[in-house]
Amino acid sequence: MNRKPRIVIALGGNALGNTLPEQMAAVKITSRAIVDLMDEGYQVVVSHGNGPQVGMINNAMAALSRENPNQPNTPLSVCVAMSQAYIGYDLQNALREELCRRRGRGVPHEDVATVVTQTEVDPDDPAFLHPTKPIGHFMTEEQAHYAERAYGYVMREFPGKGWRRVVASPRPGRIVEINAIRTLVDAGQVVIACGGGGIPVTRQDLGHLRGASAVIDKDFCSCLLAEEVNAEVLIILTAVERVALHYGTPQQQWLDELTPGQAEQYIAEGHFEPGSMLPKVQAAIAFARSKPGRVALITQLEKARQGIRGETGTRIHL
Repeated sequence: MNRKPRIVIALGGNALGNTLPEQMAAVKITSRAIVDLMDEGYQVVVSHGNGPQVGMINNAMAALSRENPNQPNTPLSVCVAMSQAYIGYDLQNALREELCRRRGRGVPHEDVATVVTQTEVDPDDPAFLHPTKPIGHFMTEEQAHYAERAYGYVMREFPGKGWRRVVASPRPGRIVEINAIRTLVDAGQVVIACGGGGIPVTRQDLGHLRGASAVIDKDFCSCLLAEEVNAEVLIILTAVERVALHYGTPQQQWLDELTPGQAEQYIAEGHFEPGSMLPKVQAAIAFARSKPGRVALITQLEKARQGIRGETGTRIHL
């Protein structure tokens, strides 16, 4: 049976805003860009980051536990789950509204569904030994020591700013709800999944899944999602139109097309910042190598339609 070519689009934080009012405004703009891709003839699966949102939820739940001694601290994995549903609620409604606006109320259009998604990680991943990902608000030294004693947090001092909790960022291993996601995608639904890289879980005895104090890079998880739904294209959205060498210097050079080998050479030369462009390029390389004909595109949200037409962005492929 013929089907539309599939795109997994990985939304960055700038596509969602930092507060509830910002998010409600941002998802309307984001939905227009997503439906643009659908109008180009693609079936779209959506993943997204959750940095500001999960930080806000974590802060709120921590404040509640300090105010009410009978209220236990909320695990980070639960905060990630909350953020997935909270973002998905706004995004799926904005997508429905945009589809309805373009295609008319009486015209059948794709349904939109958010899947609260767990991502299994390896409990022996070296990342757990060296937590590096900051989360939550800055604290004083006294507050940080209390958080270490009361909650078992790993705290790190950021000179000039204060202390902040850091957690592990393990690589994604398996998307637990992938069969449900595939069923919805195959049925023609617009699916929002793997928000924030997925809820990090480790497998215990008897198949029990235990939440982990970690955050998973959403670009690596989006790559895995794209492979699992057999997508032809992975679009990783960022704040710049293309990937660049010598970014921010007089020698800056924009890149249009790269092979995985060329991209790895530029990584070895130190052109891409860890925690910024580096994981995006690494995820793009992995997807491009996963199957002949697959293309990873890195560009801005507002340039996604031009990027899929080959008019802008950085394309990584064999």
